[in-house]
Amino acid sequence: MALTQQLAYRRFLRSVFQAPARLTLSSGVLDVQVVDISLKGVLAELRVGAGTALPTQGGRGRLRLSLSATDYIAMDVAVARVQQVGPAAEGFGTVWQVGLQCAHIDLDSVTHLRQLIERNMQDPALLGRELAVLIGYSPDA
Repeated sequence: MALTQQLAYRRFLRSVFQAPARLTLSSGVLDVQVVDISLKGVLAELRVGAGTALPTQGGRGRLRLSLSATDYIAMDVAVARVQQVGPAAEGFGTVWQVGLQCAHIDLDSVTHLRQLIERNMQDPALLGRELAVLIGYSPDA
């Protein structure tokens, strides 16, 4: 898909960033693997085995993604979708993708997230466009 088609389809570009994270929900704490991240949310994978409760669509929680021993991105999230991907490569459990929409993020976390996305973007001007969309700014207005 061409970049212009992606921009038309998505309001926020995703930055591929694979790292472990912790998702805290009312049903418990889950270790997830971040697949990609944007200014508006996260796509994560979760391996579910016996006794593990799946997140439910509409559920709310908190995601914490450690960047270093002292830096992390923490955001309050809402579960936007849960989709089965297939069996785990190791043969134990099933892999699920969980789409998480950012409901709230603190200033330190959004600063780290902006820096992470900026490092992974080929065109830094796109980050300015995305930030403008995020805050509802329109230069034409």
